[in-house]
Amino acid sequence: MNYAETVEYLFNSTPVFEHVGASAYKEGLYNSLALDEHFGHPHRSYKTIHVAGTNGKGSCSHSLAAMLQQKGYKVGLYTSPHIIDFRERIRVDGQCICEDSVIDFVEKERSFFEPLHPSFFELTTALAFKYFAEQRVDIAIIEVGLGGRLDCTNIITPILSLITNISLDHVQFLGDTLAKIAYEKAGIIKEGVPVIIGEYTMETRPVFHKKATEMHSPIFFAQDNMEVISSKIDKNGMRSYNTKHFGRFHAELAGNYQVKNMNTVLTAVNVLKEQGIDLSDTISALGHVSELTHLMGRWMKINNTPRTICDTGHNVGAWQYLAPQINSQPCKTLRIVFGMVDDKDVNAVMSMLPKTAVYYWTQSTSKRSIPAEKISMIAQKYRLTGRIYNHVIDAYYQALSEADREDFVFIGGSSYIVADLLSTISLIVDKRTAMPPSRW
Repeated sequence: MNYAETVEYLFNSTPVFEHVGASAYKEGLYNSLALDEHFGHPHRSYKTIHVAGTNGKGSCSHSLAAMLQQKGYKVGLYTSPHIIDFRERIRVDGQCICEDSVIDFVEKERSFFEPLHPSFFELTTALAFKYFAEQRVDIAIIEVGLGGRLDCTNIITPILSLITNISLDHVQFLGDTLAKIAYEKAGIIKEGVPVIIGEYTMETRPVFHKKATEMHSPIFFAQDNMEVISSKIDKNGMRSYNTKHFGRFHAELAGNYQVKNMNTVLTAVNVLKEQGIDLSDTISALGHVSELTHLMGRWMKINNTPRTICDTGHNVGAWQYLAPQINSQPCKTLRIVFGMVDDKDVNAVMSMLPKTAVYYWTQSTSKRSIPAEKISMIAQKYRLTGRIYNHVIDAYYQALSEADREDFVFIGGSSYIVADLLSTISLIVDKRTAMPPSRW
């Protein structure tokens, strides 16, 4: 098989959560442990940082990776989902796993793993751990797929565990209260390994504290000792920070929600220093996260005139920050291309959407995408008006064609909406619409 055929095999022969949702979720670590033993426990040959949480996992993971890279470490980065290419999930020093490595893994190992009937994520995790060992990384940042306790990444023993925050998401798997979800996320806390909690509530803090006590793990609540003193957007569209121990600096990730992520990341820098990894002189890397790690889709500018932003925020926790930031943009007319998938609290998110915007209701190519017609019907309850488009790129082009130079255009609601947009415009050469940023 060539690379395209191999990726098609991975997506079509294994249950993929991004495609089919609940039926792809495999609870337990049996397959992960079997794969790990087969490959000789590759994750034991390098240090790891384990990152869980409802929102902010990707931003925190990429930010830490950027600083570690600038320090001179060889850094593995395992995240999900991908935006354009499957290989984005597995990176070393910002570079995607090579196509030949994906092909060889499937061709050489399918006789072993096919009888296990692994999920897509179980198989991808095994590939990532093996590849990082082959590449002899110094340290790998491993993002949890879903939950934590029973997530297939949870076979590692990291040098640091990090839980960004907890909100009601994936309740069918993790529980219908914040405490239940926190219990699942707290499952990544390992014996004696320090853990950072980015944000907590009165309901979740006791859960984390209890687990950390049971595991004799030092626990740090970033929210209790704020590193970030103040923050604002500068004239270049970057976020300017004034901090307690790191002075003033500019960061590329500019979404409002990034302020709390930054507080979590800087707390991690403090804790890592105690373990002999001093990143205090690499803060400048936070101004170049996309260049260093090729992160996409976080308050990402894709057009200057009209100003056009996309963001992968897809649940209530994300939209409590996105909605006010979108609403605060100075513009003549606010235009929003919007769609969601079927396992999110659609009503709660849509109740937050700006009432005065012009909407372009759409759907992604994911099988879990809510039909644009249904999105439009739900929108009526919240007095949101717009038209229906069956393809994201059509909705995007229509928004641009109707936009004045002084308008603001936003595309989001789902990672898959952003993925469909970016995977399409990355092939476009029409400079009038949307050329990808130069760092692509």
